[in-house]
Amino acid sequence: MTTLATALAVRWPGQEKPIVVEADPAGGDLMARFRLSDTPGLVSLAAAARGRSAADPNLLPQHTQLLPGGLRVVLGPVGAEQARAALTVLAWGPSWPLRRAADHPETTVIADCGRVDPDSPVFPIIRSADAMLLVARPHDDELAHVALKLQAAQQWSRRPCFVLVGDGYPTAEVSQALRIPVMGRVPRDDKGAAVLCGQGTGRRGPDKSALGRAAAKIAHNIHALAVNNGTRVPHLRVAVPGEPVSAAPLQPLGPQTRSGATS
Repeated sequence: MTTLATALAVRWPGQEKPIVVEADPAGGDLMARFRLSDTPGLVSLAAAARGRSAADPNLLPQHTQLLPGGLRVVLGPVGAEQARAALTVLAWGPSWPLRRAADHPETTVIADCGRVDPDSPVFPIIRSADAMLLVARPHDDELAHVALKLQAAQQWSRRPCFVLVGDGYPTAEVSQALRIPVMGRVPRDDKGAAVLCGQGTGRRGPDKSALGRAAAKIAHNIHALAVNNGTRVPHLRVAVPGEPVSAAPLQPLGPQTRSGATS
C-alpha cells in the first residue's frame, strides 16, 4: 500500500505536488526504506496539532520530509504504539491538519491508512476524505474477505474506488462477481516498486515502469472523479487495502476463469 500511495503521488496529474501521509496504525515503512530521521513526521505533527496551530493550513507541510526526487512525505513512526497514539490525535476534531491542508486549492493529500480493522483510529480520516481507494489482490482468499465486509465498507466513504493489484482472476470476472466497477489494475512490477522504495539502480524512472504507468492512469481517474463531482473539490485521497462497496455476494469462480493477465 505504501508503494502504491507513493506511485500515485509521483504520477499525480497537473501541477500539484501531493503530500503522502503514512497514516498506518501498524507503523510506517518509509523512514527505514530511505534511512530518514524520525522527525519531522507524524509524531511531531500530532504534538503540534494539540496546540493553537492545529487550524493552520500550512501545519501539515511543515512536518514533511523529502524523498529522493522531491516527493513530500509525512513519515509514520516504525512502532505501532506511537503510530496509533499520533493518529488518535490527528483524526479527531474539525480542524485536524490533513483536512485543513486538503482544503487548500493547490494541495493534494494522499493518506496511506494501512489495513483497516474495526478499532482503527483512522476511520475519521477515511470518512472525511474526498475519495477512498480500496485495494485487494484478485485471489480467492482476499476476495472472500472482501465479500464479507461489503456492507460495512458502504459506510466508509461517499466516493469509494476499487483497484486490483497483481495477477489472479481477470478484472472483468472480479467486477462481475462483486458487481462493482474496477477503476484500475496495478501489475506486479518488482523493478518499478524497487525504484519507489529507494532500492532501484536502473535508469527507468516511475514514468517508464509498468507500475508507474498504471499508477498514472489511476491517479488521473481519481482526480477526474473529484473534479466532476463538484465545482471546487479539495483533493484528499485515502489509500487503504480493503473492500469495494456493494452488497452483492461473491460468487465462486471456476478454474477456467483464472488468468495472469492484467488490464
